[in-house]
Amino acid sequence: MNNYRKRIADQMLLRRLEGVGAVLIEGPKWCGKTTTASQHARSILYLDDPAELSQNLQMAEINPKALLAGKAPLLLDEWQLIPRLWDTIRYEVDHRGEPGQFILTGSAVPVTTNDIHHSGTGRFAWLTMRTMSLFESGDSTGEVSLSELFSTPSAISGQNALSLNDIAFLICRGGWPSATFRKDVVALDLARYYYDAVTRSDVSRVDGVNRNSELVKRLMRSYARHQGAQASISTLAEDIRSFDETAADIKTLSSYIEALKKIFVIEDSLAWNPNLRSKTAIRTSDTRYFVDPSIAAASLGLGPDDLMADLNTMGLLFETLCVRDLRVFADALDGQVYHYRDKNGLECDAVVHLRNGSYGLVEIKLGGDRLIADGVASLQAVASKIDTGKMKAPAFLMVLTATGRFAYRRNDGVYIVPIGCLKD
Repeated sequence: MNNYRKRIADQMLLRRLEGVGAVLIEGPKWCGKTTTASQHARSILYLDDPAELSQNLQMAEINPKALLAGKAPLLLDEWQLIPRLWDTIRYEVDHRGEPGQFILTGSAVPVTTNDIHHSGTGRFAWLTMRTMSLFESGDSTGEVSLSELFSTPSAISGQNALSLNDIAFLICRGGWPSATFRKDVVALDLARYYYDAVTRSDVSRVDGVNRNSELVKRLMRSYARHQGAQASISTLAEDIRSFDETAADIKTLSSYIEALKKIFVIEDSLAWNPNLRSKTAIRTSDTRYFVDPSIAAASLGLGPDDLMADLNTMGLLFETLCVRDLRVFADALDGQVYHYRDKNGLECDAVVHLRNGSYGLVEIKLGGDRLIADGVASLQAVASKIDTGKMKAPAFLMVLTATGRFAYRRNDGVYIVPIGCLKD
């Protein structure tokens, strides 16, 4: 396919296809699920094709197996429109007895699971796709590998080509694949179009519940202001009421948040719960994030110049960008990204924790000697609390920055890495 940028998910998909009969790829609209899946499919059925949807729905009632004809792997795009196909696919996987039969893609969870009677255990594998990391979009040099940091190298090297202005642009552009092929304002427009689609229709279409688009906008604006914070729903409600005294109640806001999660607009970060030397209470609330920083910028109506004029807000949205990239990389390493905060306010912006128990602590800073020093001190304070008799010591401590010319390892062992140098 012309102009296809390889994704980290490509190799993850191939590995899953070698092991199980069907792979389900989930993620937000426009993140590249179908494009990536089509690189590895030998036949494709677009279930959301308006010309075929009615016939496909009828066939799913009469003879669902007929929809699964085609060379394997068969890609079923937007499978959630006909959830009853799940059990038919499971049956076909069992009887064909070969891996790599089907790829399913979906930008929302099914409205109902009443037609699904089997979990898919042993037949399906799941793959989450997000928007592009800076490495995938060609904006990071990739000279520093997150994977290699887990072996604690004595030295790293990398040269950052991104300025603070570049970072402001990349926050607002986001990692939408189509945007990476466009320049300037046209690239920035795509995030706003995505925001408009979510607030006007997508958040209601996900489950057929008619939702107030203005309330969705206010909620997303509040979410944007609380990026990287453990804000409760009541806090979001109070924030909304400061602009609109007639705002919805907490129950309604909770349903709106769940709808945004179902279409993969929101991806909060779970709290990390390590073994500590002391009995310090750990905050267990999720940390608020959009799946891409451009959604936050679009929700607030901000462009690159606005961020440069408000570095505090830019710092919050830069954290969302870095968490997105770390999530993309962690998935490839069979890991997950968490957030740590205790009752005394000591926190770590991101903890990359692998399935084998290895983990790295990450602080995210725009840059500058003072902020980097603060990040180093915070990392060392968190590391000192960990009971290494009950769990591994951190494989690395890293300050992830927006600016700074070089990636390097300090004398105390802490890595300083510009996001423009990082890869999986």
